[in-house]
Amino acid sequence: MNILITGCNGQLGNEIRLLENRHPEHVFFNTDVSELDITKAEQVDAYVQNNKIDGIINCAAYTAVDKAESDLDFCRLLNSTAPAYLADAVQRRNGWMIQVSTDYVFDGTNHIPYLESDPTAPIGVYGNTKREGEIEVMNRCRQAVIIRTAWLYSTFGNNFVKTMLRLGREKQQLGVISDQIGTPTYAADLAEAILHIIDKGIVAGIYHYTDEGVAGWYDFTKAIHRIAGITTCQVNAIGTEDYPTPARRPHYSVLNKKKIKDTFDLSIPHWEESLVRCIDKLTHNA
Repeated sequence: MNILITGCNGQLGNEIRLLENRHPEHVFFNTDVSELDITKAEQVDAYVQNNKIDGIINCAAYTAVDKAESDLDFCRLLNSTAPAYLADAVQRRNGWMIQVSTDYVFDGTNHIPYLESDPTAPIGVYGNTKREGEIEVMNRCRQAVIIRTAWLYSTFGNNFVKTMLRLGREKQQLGVISDQIGTPTYAADLAEAILHIIDKGIVAGIYHYTDEGVAGWYDFTKAIHRIAGITTCQVNAIGTEDYPTPARRPHYSVLNKKKIKDTFDLSIPHWEESLVRCIDKLTHNA
């Protein structure tokens, strides 16, 4: 198959690129904005038709959650309008599309893991535009897979793990929010899952994917420092009210993963095991 990857220079896009040589049966078209501007409908359609694209993995998104609150138009363009253009173009070829979405489509008031069928209720611009993108893709592409994920990190780009490693080495103490609960997810694991889904065969629908287990940001930070051997920084638990941000965050966004595991016969690692792998890679590549 000819598979288009958008946002190939981001965390997930880069992790997919590392796995592509394991799938010589496919031709991957790795693009970022310099190769393909997904906000231009004509450009998207021409690229998809000219390269005979069979499927799209859309890793491109506006993910600056706080900045989004004052940047609605561009956020919507990237998270909703552009996915619609991609879905239209690949549907013309009767192809499939995997759209990566987020736990931010929920308001975080649950106390048990969210099911795909639970009602969405985004509480900010980012979550709202990502939900709009889900709807656009599902309405325009018959073979659409929506994968909601959360708390993504990797060896690429800027992310929470890299920030906590740096601050842990620079500071004597840190305050980290303890009352927002979710699941850290290694982008390499999500990349493996996506390619596994393609190999198994696209089954349209909404799915949840994170690593296994549950943590707060405080627990996550403590694990990062423990695994990295950082002992000189005291990490203190603080509440959300102690760290105000322009965008509200869901207090609880653990996702139920039974559907994706059952549908695609997928096994998922625990977040701490994956964190060990990521930090080991960061340490050896430093």
